[in-house]
Amino acid sequence: MKSRLAILVKGELSRLNKYNVFSISILVALIWGIILFFLNEDALGSILPFVLVLDATMMSVMYIGSVMYFEKSESTISTMLVTPTTNKELVMSKVIANTIHNAFSASLIIIVFIIFKDVDVKIFLVFLGIISTTTFFTIAGLCLSYFQKDFTGMLVNIMILMFGFGIPMALYQFGVLKADFWEYLLLINPMQAGAEVITAAFVGYEFTYKYYFSLAYMIIGAAIFYYGVAIPKFQKYAVKQSGV
Repeated sequence: MKSRLAILVKGELSRLNKYNVFSISILVALIWGIILFFLNEDALGSILPFVLVLDATMMSVMYIGSVMYFEKSESTISTMLVTPTTNKELVMSKVIANTIHNAFSASLIIIVFIIFKDVDVKIFLVFLGIISTTTFFTIAGLCLSYFQKDFTGMLVNIMILMFGFGIPMALYQFGVLKADFWEYLLLINPMQAGAEVITAAFVGYEFTYKYYFSLAYMIIGAAIFYYGVAIPKFQKYAVKQSGV
């Protein structure tokens, strides 16, 4: 199983490269890097974590959604059904590959600012946050793609969800929403949970119950989506897209 999974992950990474997802992520990281490089130290301290959150949340969903659409168009998934691999291995390989890809893209940004801006980042915590958040949103994006009729509809729904979750998160992160009411309400917002676990790696963050709740939210939520939707619905999605 492990050898098959490794082969599948390698194939998924190759497919990401084939669809130019790696190239796009490097370009996005480069653009963000240039923008952030010219910010002063005070602004950088709040904007850099926010950029990493966007990359681990919104971009994760966009990338996995795009890959699923391309695979559906090429009938790749239906072809894989006749191989000795299991549905669990196929889904897991997609999750692992997308997580590796996003961690790579975030690493580019982090390395640049550690070297050139002397940003103080707790490496273990930042990658724990990025990996847990990317995994959650990759699985959520995978589940979302099962129920989309076309690529345009998928993009529209992704943007609606991202704005619905992202705007309150951004307003809270930048101090616009300050009341205690928002602190508790936003605990159910997955993008805010992702922001908590990623921001914890930067200087000035105070560890409270919100960090541990958010980390558990990402891990347990990913497991619920994975075992409750991603695995059970995969076969139906694969057969449906093959025209059977």
